[in-house]
Amino acid sequence: MIQVSNLVKKFEDYNAVNNMTLCFDDNSITGLVGTNGSGKSTLLRSLVGVYKPDSGNIKVDGEEVFENIDAKSEIFYVSDDMYFPNTLNLEQVGKFYKSVYPKFDEEKFKTLLTKFPLDSKKRTSTYSKGMFRQAALIIAVSCCPKYLLLDEAFDGLDPVIRVAVRKVIAEEVSLGNMSVIIASHNLRELEDLCDTVCIMHQGELIVKITSQEIGDHFCKIQAAFNEVPEKERLMFNNVMTVDIQGKIATIAAKCKGEEIIEKLNDLNPVFTESMPMSLEEVFIYEMEAIGYDYNKIIF
Repeated sequence: MIQVSNLVKKFEDYNAVNNMTLCFDDNSITGLVGTNGSGKSTLLRSLVGVYKPDSGNIKVDGEEVFENIDAKSEIFYVSDDMYFPNTLNLEQVGKFYKSVYPKFDEEKFKTLLTKFPLDSKKRTSTYSKGMFRQAALIIAVSCCPKYLLLDEAFDGLDPVIRVAVRKVIAEEVSLGNMSVIIASHNLRELEDLCDTVCIMHQGELIVKITSQEIGDHFCKIQAAFNEVPEKERLMFNNVMTVDIQGKIATIAAKCKGEEIIEKLNDLNPVFTESMPMSLEEVFIYEMEAIGYDYNKIIF
């Protein structure tokens, strides 16, 4: 388990991560999503021990990670700008990482090479962005880390390869081999893959929610009226936003849909309908609730 306690990481006067407390469970896939500059990459680099916390601590299986070689050997970080030596081909890169990671599995490395359309004898400097992403994943999984950290894992991958990457990640987790933390702006991708999603903004954790809780704790209700009530009358407890278009009111709330429908019935709607909320909608509504509204940014 990775435990983050009251973590603060500053760059000059800017708090990239601000007093964050968070736990990443074993044998799980956790997604990190957030606004631009929310601190996702800074958090990942802190988890892997690249950055030293300014205060608070990060413990991997009970041990602080910064300058701890044993703890770091259990973590592999695929950054958004991962680098391999320009003169090496993928097979040579594998040999290099075998010398660094004691659990490197050469058989797994060879098997993964057959699953992805890469020429392992070509220098990695000739790879496209998407090919380089595949190479990085192959190396990462072959190192057999207990914790795999991915920054924008699907960026540059075509749809077929994205499916293959998701399958490899899911298989490793289902076998109990590793836990995965993925930072991404692709919420649709994370929604299908992750057990838990953490939403961040300005260095702080806004909400941590499981896939099951999205359906249980969030709802979107549409209600039609002959005469739409004033917006204030629709701002019930737990309502995040109300949008009125003509005679239709759309209500997003942090509760079960039945709770909102029961209150709406007192206002005599023509009809009401409860709809599931996607992860992208949860993200947008959570951001609107704290004032990060696209209407205020763009218009």
